[in-house]
Amino acid sequence: MVDFHPPTDPYDAGFLDTGDGNHIYYEQLGNPGGKPALVVHGGPGSGAPRRPTRAWDPEAYRVIRFDQRNCGRSAPHASDPAADMRLNTTQHLIDDMERLREHLGIDRWLLNGASWGATLALAYAQQHPDRVTEMVIPAVTTTRRSETDWLYRGAGRFCPEAWDRFRDGVPPDERDGDLLAAYARLMENPDRAIREKAAADWLAWEDAVISNEPNGVPGMYSDREVDAQIAFVRICAHFFSNGAWLTEDQLLRNAHKLAGIPAVLVHGRHDMGSPVQTAWELAKAWPDARLHIIEDSGHAGSEAFGETVRTAIDAFKHR
Repeated sequence: MVDFHPPTDPYDAGFLDTGDGNHIYYEQLGNPGGKPALVVHGGPGSGAPRRPTRAWDPEAYRVIRFDQRNCGRSAPHASDPAADMRLNTTQHLIDDMERLREHLGIDRWLLNGASWGATLALAYAQQHPDRVTEMVIPAVTTTRRSETDWLYRGAGRFCPEAWDRFRDGVPPDERDGDLLAAYARLMENPDRAIREKAAADWLAWEDAVISNEPNGVPGMYSDREVDAQIAFVRICAHFFSNGAWLTEDQLLRNAHKLAGIPAVLVHGRHDMGSPVQTAWELAKAWPDARLHIIEDSGHAGSEAFGETVRTAIDAFKHR
């Protein structure tokens, strides 16, 4: 078993001015002279962890965490209806990551991203492969429309009563159409009560899916304060209803651009929201990636899942 490293708090924090009215919160942990590693959070819209990190050797790594646009401590916050979501796309986030790398004076860095963070890390690495040393990707997603259609429609066959409640959260005339677009419209409504209810309905569905997994517990998505709920759902609906501005299969088709970047992919066999098929397809398209399928895990992870991720991070620290 791989022991956790000592808890490490940030030694530096600040805001990156993107030049278009957005200010991206970032922080650095570990050794200022260590190997740079960027943690790319999921969601989209969950924000970076606020707890000390124990996954990274604080003597070996210089860890950078940041809140993607409109969530966490970044401003403006998506709970404010005045926040302009047109300025929040996958390309904006890739550009923010590159701007942050230059701001911090980093030449190359390791990327670590799970779930949506996996998609964003892959998209960044395919645009800037010369800036990436290695990748550690748990809970592999590429945010294809087929993947989001499974999560927000197909998975309903396992919990139909919860999916009916999710569908019924949108106006009756939109229930047989694009649910993600319908929720995106609700999250733009100027009435806060409407936005709060739509966010609660969306998160109740996310909770229902993950609670059916090994180690999934009720409330995993909804256990956040109301402004964070609104921001999370507004950003998710915005990205997923637009296919994350990626063409279908784009990240798999362009996996050849990752040639020479060593990677470890970690995925739970019983991931209800993101079936293991995507991780399998990516591993076949990317010879430098090693896939570990964790038999006792879903999207929520497990002890074995976490140990595999920590082992990969430790293995890369002196490379």
